Amino acid sequence: MANAKIIEQKAQQVAVLAEKLKESSCTIVTDYRGLNVAQVTELRKQLREAGIEFQVLKNTLVRRATANAELSELDAYLTGPTAIAFSKDDVVTPAKILTEFAKANESLSVKAGVVEGKIVDVAQIKALAALPSREGLLSMLLSVLQAPMRNFALAVKAVADQKNEGAAEA
Repeated sequence: MANAKIIEQKAQQVAVLAEKLKESSCTIVTDYRGLNVAQVTELRKQLREAGIEFQVLKNTLVRRATANAELSELDAYLTGPTAIAFSKDDVVTPAKILTEFAKANESLSVKAGVVEGKIVDVAQIKALAALPSREGLLSMLLSVLQAPMRNFALAVKAVADQKNEGAAEA
């Protein structure tokens, strides 16, 4: 018979995991089978530097947590060894890091994910990885917003230069 203390610990783990699933803007489920210790350490380092939590978890605990978080559609992807990346802030960065790492190390495969509460498949995660980072998107937006002002300033300067040339000739 199971020990009451162990059952309580597992219930706590499930509650914490369900909370992470709810709070994360991006959660990616991976299969890490075949990666050696050095490769896993490198992947964890890259993810940690980006502020992403990466955990190897038991599928039964994750299934219970997905039920609590109302993400039961994710259960279909919870087969074999499972490691999950949780990102609270950024949606693109975990997809980018895991997709790039999977290209370099064929042993890692991305199974599925949850992006802002919606289950996504591998193709959608790869599409996310192709997007520029948040900073890149913000800089593009800023340049688009600055373009009309810059063009207006150049037009005003051209008119002023023409008037100055006309005044100098007279």
